[in-house]
Amino acid sequence: MTPPPGPSSPPPRGSSSDEAGILPVVHQNIASMIAVRRRQDDRRTRADRAADAVTRFAGSVSFVWVHALIFGGWVAVNSLSIKFIHPWDPFPYVMLAVITSVEAIFLSTFILITQNRMARIADSRAELDLQISLLTEHELTRVIQILDSVARKLGAALPPEPELAEIKKDIDAEKVVQEIETAQESVK
Repeated sequence: MTPPPGPSSPPPRGSSSDEAGILPVVHQNIASMIAVRRRQDDRRTRADRAADAVTRFAGSVSFVWVHALIFGGWVAVNSLSIKFIHPWDPFPYVMLAVITSVEAIFLSTFILITQNRMARIADSRAELDLQISLLTEHELTRVIQILDSVARKLGAALPPEPELAEIKKDIDAEKVVQEIETAQESVK
């Protein structure tokens, strides 16, 4: 019996995804991304989990319906004459306004907590993406250098020397960032 595919093992050959043309490395990458997301979820504090739950509920249709019922009931009770129910908001909806203002303060705080956590995750993913891009650029530069050596040994046609010399160089990421900053400053 073979073990089920995990983060480090591709799915068995002949599975439907292989037939669809998905490479095993794609499955490994997906499993790795899921593992990273699980670790990030496991690192959340109780406060983060509470903020996420409140934010998730506040962003739902159920939240809208609950508020429509509460506010509609509040207005109905305090505006209409209903036997056995006495209005509790003696001034025209002052208490309702205070409650909704306090609720808005807390909701915006929970939303900001969730957004800050999500921004930290996005920053770490962007850092990973940058690292992979820099590694890829470095590897491609090495491949170009190897191909140039092979082409020279075989006497194959080469691109013009200035162009070849340029693409055989590693990119200095710090210089690129400085150039971008300079260009952005000139636009301001």
